[in-house]
Amino acid sequence: MEPFRRFSSRLIALPNENVDTDQIIPARFLKTTTKEGLGKALFHDWRYDSNGAPNPDFVLNRAENRGASILLAGNNFGCGSSREHAPWALLDFGFRVVISTSFADIFRNNCLKNAVLPVLVGRNEHEGLFRLCSENPKAEVTVDLGTQSLLLPDGGRVTFPIDPFSKKCLLEGIDEIGYLLRLSERISAYESAGAS
Repeated sequence: MEPFRRFSSRLIALPNENVDTDQIIPARFLKTTTKEGLGKALFHDWRYDSNGAPNPDFVLNRAENRGASILLAGNNFGCGSSREHAPWALLDFGFRVVISTSFADIFRNNCLKNAVLPVLVGRNEHEGLFRLCSENPKAEVTVDLGTQSLLLPDGGRVTFPIDPFSKKCLLEGIDEIGYLLRLSERISAYESAGAS
């Protein structure tokens, strides 16, 4: 995994509430066991019409949103089934951060294990970010995982929670297995001490 670094990006606003994982990536795209290429299927049934042509009205298809890596989502994002392909598709598309007032627990954990940062904010901050997108679509927000904060263009700061272990893994670019592998010498020493 790539270490999570402080970065700035425009926000892509998707205010839909209760977006489930089948909307994030429909079940027919789950036959793969690799993460590559899933970005093409992200929000597939919203991004494309029945003939496979891009829907020009959908936010991800708008030229001004290309390259943005922060998704500002509606409430209760990632509900539904527990498919890990949902954060894989978000990451493959280019999103490193999803902001919402609430996430389904399994989706949130899958994001953290796959280098996508789920940022939980309060309702007032959430509404303020949507206002920012509406009033100044080119505005950028800086994500600083080290201080657990979003830095706003007006100098404001929105803090967010994250558990220390997930934060450490994201900052170091490791998953749970990578964390354990870093402890392999200590684990071997412990096992050797127990055997004698």
